[in-house]
Amino acid sequence: MRTANPALSDKTFQNLQVRDDSQVMTIQGTTNKAMFLLLLVLAPALVVWQLFFAGAFAAVLPLMIVGVIGSLIAAIVLVFKKEWALVLAPTYALFEGLVLGGISAFFETMYEGIVIQAVGLTFGIAAALLLAYTSRLIRATENFKLGVVAATGGIALIYVATFLLGLFGIRIPYIHDSGLIGIGFSLFVCVIAALNLVLDFDFIEQGAARGAPKYMEWYGAFGLMVTLVWLYLEILRLLAKLLSRK
Repeated sequence: MRTANPALSDKTFQNLQVRDDSQVMTIQGTTNKAMFLLLLVLAPALVVWQLFFAGAFAAVLPLMIVGVIGSLIAAIVLVFKKEWALVLAPTYALFEGLVLGGISAFFETMYEGIVIQAVGLTFGIAAALLLAYTSRLIRATENFKLGVVAATGGIALIYVATFLLGLFGIRIPYIHDSGLIGIGFSLFVCVIAALNLVLDFDFIEQGAARGAPKYMEWYGAFGLMVTLVWLYLEILRLLAKLLSRK
């Protein structure tokens, strides 16, 4: 069961089966927990958003830094301690909200209305892909998974290279600009991020079918949220590039 999501790997559900049917992972349970995590993301995001537009910039940056560090630590620990998902998944969501609130407010100051557009597109794409997946219009075949994983890995390498080269003042040309190449790159990344949702849906379905323990609902919801956050941020970047050309 291949997935490009670092939180959801091929070995995640191995040796986790339980015998009590009332204590096993279900698709509905995972869906409910994913919605709850999204609400947890929204709460701190709104706080940072309001601080930003109230002019309390001195408070926004520290909160975002705390959010980055906290979400990173929670995610890393959760990958290795899945049984702590009940606590760590909500913790990750709260910290991630601090980061998203600041980033969203920054983009909103540059392009009014961009955030609501990005949110609408993110959930619209997710709903469309879920419908396509449940109706089997899209199937997570091994070749499909291999292609998405390879593309995701390539994108990750480009982002790592961008960060490392940036430390030395070197900038990768074209792909981060608002030209046609830059827009095309962002569109490609958005497509790959969206296709990762299909892999996540398949992973959750397979986990429920294998009778994984109940706490894996929180873990599956966490993995799905990671992909949704990535997709939202990439859509923000794409919309910003398009709007900067007007």
